[in-house]
Amino acid sequence: MIDTIHAVLRSLMPFEWAEHRFMIHALLAVAFLAPCCAALGVQVVNFRMAFFSDAISHSAFTGVVIGYLLVPVFEATWPGAAAWNRILPPATVVLFGVAVGAGITAVRRKTDLASDTVIGVFFATVIAMGIAVISHLHLRADFERYLYGSLIGAAPSDVAVAIIAAFVVLLFLALNFNPLLLIGLNESLARSRDIRTRAMDHAFSLLVALVVTVSLPSVGLLLVTAMLVVPAAAARNIARSAGGMLVWAVLIGWASGVGGLIGSFYADTAAGAAIILVAASIFVLSLSVGRLPRASARG
Repeated sequence: MIDTIHAVLRSLMPFEWAEHRFMIHALLAVAFLAPCCAALGVQVVNFRMAFFSDAISHSAFTGVVIGYLLVPVFEATWPGAAAWNRILPPATVVLFGVAVGAGITAVRRKTDLASDTVIGVFFATVIAMGIAVISHLHLRADFERYLYGSLIGAAPSDVAVAIIAAFVVLLFLALNFNPLLLIGLNESLARSRDIRTRAMDHAFSLLVALVVTVSLPSVGLLLVTAMLVVPAAAARNIARSAGGMLVWAVLIGWASGVGGLIGSFYADTAAGAAIILVAASIFVLSLSVGRLPRASARG
């Protein structure tokens, strides 16, 4: 399948970057992952959850530590250290990130503390846990991949994960976009319309945690929040409706992902950083576009 796609893309795009198989893998991954993050980012912006996604991404640090600590345990039962080194850290990153997301949402719902306070407590705790274990055991592991990301190292399995994540997000938003929008605007009104706000809040938080954690190997924990927030923020400056904001966010996310990846090839820079810089440039342009209707109205 990948060979066929590679051959088709090479015939359609006779460019230098398209000659490389790793670029095709990266292109396929980012073409699904970037719009997926941008679409989810619309509700992240509406719910003011940027700090939440940042806490989830930083929980990956401790998730990787847990994965490497479990390698000897699994190896003792099922020998094969190399295999467990590849499987366990990515798995524990996702599981730990989802658990942290569920914990933040549960505590936020059960206390009178402000959301940013609860998130700050979890953020500090998970980072401290990882640092404590690393310093005690003098652990040496491949943390840089999760810190900075490696989109050009995407494998066919990463492409498959990106496609599945995009499908799940698309299905969830297709079924729940309007209820989520109403919850973000007025939760009491949403409850009066028989919307299960608590269940919806938990489901959305878990989905954000899942998408953030599966995006980490490609983008890195330092930039994954920007993939959620920046395209959605630019779309908010341009769009005149909630549906329009979703469409613009997806388009900006896709353009940033593909444009940043190709630009990073020629500029010889990190793909994740290039993607965010393209998205940030579009955001700056959107500030001017967003002023045009108001300027003409005053005229």
